[in-house]
Amino acid sequence: MQYVIGIDLGTTNSALACAPLSALGDPHHLPSAHLMAIPQLVSPGEVRDEPLLPSFLYLPGPADFPEGSLALPWDQKPDAIAGSLAQKRGAENPGRLVSSAKSWLSHTGVDRTAAILPVNAPDGVRKLSPVEASLRYLEHLKRAWNSRHEDAPFEEQQILVTVPASFDAVARDLTLRAAEEAGCRDVVLLEEPQAAFYAWIERHPDWRERVEVGDLILVIDIGGGTTDFTLIAVTENAGELALERIAVGEHILLGGDNIDLALARFIEQQLAPKTRLDMLQLHALWQQCRGAKETLLAEGSAQKDAPVTILGRGTGVVGGTIKAKLRRDDLERILLDGFFPAVSSDDMPQRVRRVALQEIGLPYAADAAVTKHLAQFLRQHASTAQRGAVRRGPSGLACPTHVLFNGGVLRANLIRDRLMDIVHGWLTWEGMPPAVPLTGDDLVHAVARGAAYYGLARHGRGVRIRGGIARTYYVGIETAMPSVPGIPAPLKALTVAQFGMEEGSSASIPDREFGLVVGEPAEFRFFSSSTRKDDPPGSMVEDVREELQELTPMEVSLTDEGGAGGVVPVSFETVVTETGVLQLWCVARDGRRWKLEFNVRERIAPA
Repeated sequence: MQYVIGIDLGTTNSALACAPLSALGDPHHLPSAHLMAIPQLVSPGEVRDEPLLPSFLYLPGPADFPEGSLALPWDQKPDAIAGSLAQKRGAENPGRLVSSAKSWLSHTGVDRTAAILPVNAPDGVRKLSPVEASLRYLEHLKRAWNSRHEDAPFEEQQILVTVPASFDAVARDLTLRAAEEAGCRDVVLLEEPQAAFYAWIERHPDWRERVEVGDLILVIDIGGGTTDFTLIAVTENAGELALERIAVGEHILLGGDNIDLALARFIEQQLAPKTRLDMLQLHALWQQCRGAKETLLAEGSAQKDAPVTILGRGTGVVGGTIKAKLRRDDLERILLDGFFPAVSSDDMPQRVRRVALQEIGLPYAADAAVTKHLAQFLRQHASTAQRGAVRRGPSGLACPTHVLFNGGVLRANLIRDRLMDIVHGWLTWEGMPPAVPLTGDDLVHAVARGAAYYGLARHGRGVRIRGGIARTYYVGIETAMPSVPGIPAPLKALTVAQFGMEEGSSASIPDREFGLVVGEPAEFRFFSSSTRKDDPPGSMVEDVREELQELTPMEVSLTDEGGAGGVVPVSFETVVTETGVLQLWCVARDGRRWKLEFNVRERIAPA
């Protein structure tokens, strides 16, 4: 292993950064994370290095491109195109474009392993699952890396892949599966907001002089498909400043995709009634509006409008195309009034009455006002957090002292300024001083760089954000006693994870064995306590009614390959992953292993 490789597997763009492990031998030097340019097709027959790999996959038809024009340095005849050319051609032919695979990967209402993308593909176009699409992006990054590092194969490096803080356990598992099938070995998942903060630390070695004990840092991460909020507290450990992640928000499917669609719908209304767009044209307009938006919001841009062009249908369209313009004034109005309105900290996201029958699609947030979701996060977290764990205002609002922005949407000064103005207004109402923005150098590449930095921290170099679990967790153990009619056997509780157990750590309980029911449905009962902080793993609570709260039971049927089922003697191993999932491994004497897992993060309940 020669490198740690950080991968931002984004909804709209993916990036790769790396840091050499060889430099860790110098105690006075921490190696920097470097971005790797990613070779990809930008036009038929033209391969060029680009700083990002657009997360788009185009499934070409037999006559879409000239023979041999899709050759890559590592694949002369690819059956799909990833990156810049895919994004461009997909804007013209959206029925063959796979996009927003990451958002689909988090969609609990569909089979995420089924071939469902592109959703609007015409008959005859093959489809891919969200998992396979993610696999394709990772494979492209792997082959791009190997084409530049023949002496350090991708498969032999430490790989860190970032995911939204709000990904559920299934989405995390499917991301891991995609990474492993792409050839990644020893994969670690890391939350994107934490990775963004690691990138800020890496670029600011004097970070301890910029924050102090008691500060509360709000990370706002708005990417192509999701919005994530995270709170990080500045604490003290052994006389030194330390960082502790104390809250993450709910999964909010709201980001650049929503903005681009709103712009497309606006232009569609401008074209009506003379021109009516069908669904394929609307999807093409959606992709075109993304490019127009980025052009107008680019730093230093003075353009007052940007053109959008889509293919027409029928003989009534001059030149076979439909042309329109996105005006800067309209863009700013849609952004500020629709997505970032000035609201009070009491304004919560609105529910809308939904039509009973719907097309299968992504479950976008019903309320597009990002600022309302932010108010909900700061207010509801403060109301559920333990007293003293978060800096509060008189009304109970969590009051950050600093704000760190991340994500492509927040590259626009217009949006960052609006968010800071709103947060300042809330803090002023609470009688608190204004928050200080933590400036980042590159909001698009920060996640990949931060992931690479975290890889170094795992090797003992650099700062790690603490995220110890806020409760002690137990699994129910049925007492071996003779059955009594009408009275269930007493239940004890075995400690499997102690309060404060750090994420990324594990604990074994090898000295105690219990019988595990396999080969038939069985119920697992889990408990937690926020007051019993000193129960070490392996200790037994004789009465589950003592200060324990029962979690939702888990009914599963654990398979026993090659066995006849029954009861298998097992010991336990506990792992708390970097993404806040408690994995309870049941380990048989012969090495067979079964995994149970659930989230141990405090979540913000939906309104």
